[in-house]
Amino acid sequence: MEQNIERLQSMIDESECIVFFGGAGVSTESGIPDFRSVDGLYHQHYRYPPETMLSHSFFETHTEEFFDFYRAKMLCLTAKPNAAHKKLAELERAGKLGAVVTQNIDGLHQMAGSKTVYELHGSVHRNYCQRCHKLYDAEFMLHSTGIPTCTCGGTVKPDVVLYEEGLNQRTLYGAVEAIERADMLIIGGTSLAVYPAASLVDYYRGDRLVLINRTSTPQDRNANLLIQGSIGKVLDTIKV
Repeated sequence: MEQNIERLQSMIDESECIVFFGGAGVSTESGIPDFRSVDGLYHQHYRYPPETMLSHSFFETHTEEFFDFYRAKMLCLTAKPNAAHKKLAELERAGKLGAVVTQNIDGLHQMAGSKTVYELHGSVHRNYCQRCHKLYDAEFMLHSTGIPTCTCGGTVKPDVVLYEEGLNQRTLYGAVEAIERADMLIIGGTSLAVYPAASLVDYYRGDRLVLINRTSTPQDRNANLLIQGSIGKVLDTIKV
């Protein structure tokens, strides 16, 4: 592990345009549950599978039940940025990191100070009325009951990408461009199992592909440096 950390430090020192691509594992260290780990949402028991309750069709046909689950399991507003979020923000301030591409919807990267963040799956902090497009914050959603309703009477929907919905094209293009420009790509805290997000790493053409994750991923064989461990603990050792 020590040799891997030293090599990671050396690669970061030699790079000028780093992009970080992260998933749920980045936020689990802030106390936000993921989907696929032993304690994740997929291993808990509900009336419907989580992927069903977080689908567009379920939102349309079981709207109140959708919001009950969403408020209980997707809004973790007391969570704070951990060492990984903070180090990435520090790297950006130092001019080393060009962008963060995240599959998370919790806004912790921005809370830590990161400015250029491509949120592939949206954010719990943005919510809008489907009728008049008035914006609402996450606190409004958390403290609502039943179906969150705008002052105009419309339903307030989270600006998050549900199953069966497509990614925001502007966000997607921005992420692709950032990865294509990168001279180093650090992938962390993701199983690379969610598509099309996971396919974005294929746009990287450099020779500093670093993968930091607790478990194996489909990209392990392509990594120039593979570190199995805590993303927060690994990044916290990096000197900027």
